[in-house]
This record gives sequence, C-alpha cells and structure tokens, in this order.
Amino acid sequence: MPDKHLFEYAVLRVVPRVEREEFLNVGVVLYCRDQGFLQCRFTVDEARLRAFGGAGLAADELRARLRAFERICAGRREGGPIGQLGLAERFRWLTATRSTVVQTSPVHPGLCADAETTLNRLYAQLVE
Repeated sequence: MPDKHLFEYAVLRVVPRVEREEFLNVGVVLYCRDQGFLQCRFTVDEARLRAFGGAGLAADELRARLRAFERICAGRREGGPIGQLGLAERFRWLTATRSTVVQTSPVHPGLCADAETTLNRLYAQLVE
C-alpha cells in the first residue's frame, strides 16, 4: 500500500456580487507539504460565467486574477513578494479570507498518495 500524505485544498470561487454570497466554482488549489506540492487548476467557462454573473463580469480580468494564483503557486519571481515565500505561507496567503471577486472555500484536509492526481480528481469533482 502506498504511503499516504496529508494534503490541504480549497476551491477557487468566482463571486460576482459579494453582497449576495453566491459563487461559481472555477478551480482548486492544493498543497501537500510532504510532496513539496502547491498547484492550482482552473477554468473560465465564459458561457457559464455570463449566465451566472451577467455581463458585468469580464472573463479576461477573471483569468488575470486566477493566473496570479498560478504564479504564486509556482513560486516564481513573477509571483511578486508572496511568490517568494515558502509553500505553506503561499498556500495560507492564497486561502486567506477576502471579499473580492475571486475567493476560496474553507480549507479541507485529506490523505493522498499523489498530490497531482488528487488535484485533478478534486477539479473534476468540484469544478467540471
């Protein structure tokens, strides 16, 4: 039986009108310390977004905000000062409570053998 590793994840959500607290799942961010893994996966389905959020939500702007999550996960210099932090600190920053158009769900734990496989499974279950 393969070793199981603790992981944490949160769902990336689009919240077009923060005051209404309605959201659309668009991605997942997953962190596994033991595997040195921090990645996110997302999709912006423009038709679904228009149906959910109306015309006031620009898909290009949303993609830019989500790409920032990607850059921070990757730890690149392009991720700015947050991208230079350790994996755990970056994950905590990404999943901090915020009142913006892109938010995250509460953080959930689990056990996995392979973090990337788990990210793909969660994405399929919670977003697609």
